[in-house]
Order: sequence, then C-alpha cells, then structure tokens
Amino acid sequence: MTKISERNNSVYNAIKNRRAVRQFAAESVPREQIEQVIHAGRLSASAKNRQPWQFIVVTERDTLQALSVCGPWCGHLAGAAFAVVMTVEDMHDPSTLTTPFDLGRASQNMILAAWEKGIMSCLATIYEPDKTRAALDIPNDRAVPWAISFGYPTPESDPRDRSPRKSGRRVLDEIVHWERW
Repeated sequence: MTKISERNNSVYNAIKNRRAVRQFAAESVPREQIEQVIHAGRLSASAKNRQPWQFIVVTERDTLQALSVCGPWCGHLAGAAFAVVMTVEDMHDPSTLTTPFDLGRASQNMILAAWEKGIMSCLATIYEPDKTRAALDIPNDRAVPWAISFGYPTPESDPRDRSPRKSGRRVLDEIVHWERW
C-alpha cells in the first residue's frame, strides 16, 4: 500500500484544517457555487441508497433571520449568504436508524465542498422545528433536525488566515484501540 502524501491530499487537508465559522461577510455566493455545494450533498452515499433528505436552500435575508431564532445556537444563520435546511421523514422510526448518519454524511460533503471554494460554514441544530416549518412552509410530517449556514468569512473569522493553533482534538492514542480494547 502506498503512503499518501499529506501535503498533496486536499481532502485530508480540508478535514484537518476546516473550522466552523459563524461570522460571514456581507457578500453573496454565486448560484453556480451554491449548486455545486448542494450537489455534493446530493451525491453523498446513504444506507440502502435511501437518500432520505430534502434540502431547502435559503438566500433571502428575512428568512435567514427567521431561521436564526429556531434554536439557541442558530444565530449565525442570520448573517449567512445562504443556508441549507435539512428535512427528512420521521427520524425516530426504527426502520430509519441510519437517517441521522446519512444526513451527517450529506452535511459533511457540502461543508467540505464549500471549504474548497473558500465558503465557510457552521452546522445549526434546530430546536424549534415548528418555527422552521412555518418559515419555510415545510409539511408537518417532515423532521427538520439541522441547518447549515454558508458564506464567505469576515477577515477576522477566516480560519485560513490564522496561525496554526491547537485543534482541541484528542490525540490518536487516546481514542484508538488496535485489535482489542
């Protein structure tokens, strides 16, 4: 097996360097770039190829503001250039136990595709789904667990311009067991 050079592996470097950004510049993202980010989510693998998601792309400032009050940590949605709201059928049905995992994979694909384009992001947990449904006319039978804010970072929030810092991640030896516990 050939060892992959960390320096030349852009996916690994995106995973290693990506940071959540909650402060966005007042600059719109071109529709073509938004569509590429959404396509990255659409192309995500899913269990049994169920593709349980429906995505709602929001660019209107008033709607982003309405979404920003749908949970205690949703405030960053107000300043985003766009948001993607994730909706699925019932997430608590035992036959759909993989749905949260599938949404995570689709979210990570979008986040990494955006990062490559210099578009930063942050995941928001929706604690008040009824407010979200009302703001976006989402049917009541759809779960609305998460939204992702996207946009170009403000200069002071751009993680690409910061000097290297400790990531806060535990070291490999603390979390990996080889062969047995």
